[in-house]
Amino acid sequence: MPKVSVEIPQELLDDLNKHVGDKKKFVNQSDAIRTAIRKMLDMMDEIDKRHGRVKE
Repeated sequence: MPKVSVEIPQELLDDLNKHVGDKKKFVNQSDAIRTAIRKMLDMMDEIDKRHGRVKE
């Protein structure tokens, strides 16, 4: 799996880390970020479909 490096504000990282760890929503930061990206891309696909920008 390729690795990607990003810079994000400390505020977002702190917020993200509240949901990462044992007995939390995500096992690690990478898992949380992958999930967020997938969700965002799904939302963008839906918007594109509604605006006729994607052929099914």
